[in-house]
Amino acid sequence: MRYVIIGAGAVGGVIGGRLAGSGHEVVLVARGAHFEALRDHGLRLRVPEGELTHRLPVVDGPAALGELRPDDVLVLAVKTQDSVAALQTWGPAPVAGGGTAAERLPLFCAQNGVEGQRLALRLFRRVHGVCVWLPSTYVEPGVVSAAGSPLTGILHLGPVWRTPACQTPPGPPFGRTTGVRQTGPGRHPHGIDETARLVAADLEKSHFEAPVVADVARWQYAKLLSNLGNALEAVTGPVSDEDALALFRRVRAEGAAVLDAAGIAYASTEEQQAVRGDKVTLVPLDGAPRGGGSSWQSLTRGTGTIEADYLNGEIALLGRLHGVPTPLNELLQHLADTFARERRVAGSMPVAELMRLADAAVVNTR
Repeated sequence: MRYVIIGAGAVGGVIGGRLAGSGHEVVLVARGAHFEALRDHGLRLRVPEGELTHRLPVVDGPAALGELRPDDVLVLAVKTQDSVAALQTWGPAPVAGGGTAAERLPLFCAQNGVEGQRLALRLFRRVHGVCVWLPSTYVEPGVVSAAGSPLTGILHLGPVWRTPACQTPPGPPFGRTTGVRQTGPGRHPHGIDETARLVAADLEKSHFEAPVVADVARWQYAKLLSNLGNALEAVTGPVSDEDALALFRRVRAEGAAVLDAAGIAYASTEEQQAVRGDKVTLVPLDGAPRGGGSSWQSLTRGTGTIEADYLNGEIALLGRLHGVPTPLNELLQHLADTFARERRVAGSMPVAELMRLADAAVVNTR
């Protein structure tokens, strides 16, 4: 199989680099200065064992590859707010032997939240969810880092499409879908197929643990609850002192109440800790300081966008659908969007000011 990494930033670059390092064929997709650096100097991957350079094919779109191959695996690793553009670009790409990428190829959504795969299902037939536990950083154009040890990350995989029993997705080497069933309200259809097992086997040779699960959404919603703190970190800085931690607990509890009201299952904190243990322990890396998570990195890079609409905004959406107030998540969504739009400095709001705004938001919902 050949892996086409659509969005070779922090997460995509690390996944692509690790797969390449274990001998797998990888194509990186990037744009702008990052594309130029990857093309001219290769992917520089900073990990606990040192800096690794991978000279890989890099493109800025499908046209540069000509026809895609029937054994291509697409990995969507852009931020959710960039998903529609990427999906519309890659979906119509022709595949050798007939058909398009959207019709024939498997797509793995290695993204935070759950909206990316829902967007993908509008265009692609064969969508797999990925719960991404992968601390990584976009350091500079051409350079990404991942400080986890002994594993780089843990990626739960699971298909989220439903294929009729009489139909097999075309094209080797992926084979027949098995164990497909329809889930209850708020869940994607899901099952386990040979594609996920093959990809998991490749990942597990590449410094990852990659459980293949029939309930990947349960892990993704659990991760979503953790990601509700991304906007808090982006706006006020590291969530480390007691006031910031207390506010995060309130934000997470609000999110959990919404998921409970919606009847959406999520893995418990204890279950997550049992699976992860100390498998992904962060170690210092020379020349690759980890300043913060993905939302923090969006602000420090001045991209003008942030994924809060699909993290805190997902909770706000579900709260409105199920009659549960979400003042804290709505506030964080608004502040993160404002910081991104106005290109404010990451972490520049004092925690005390945010707590005052949070208390006022809660009072105003009563």
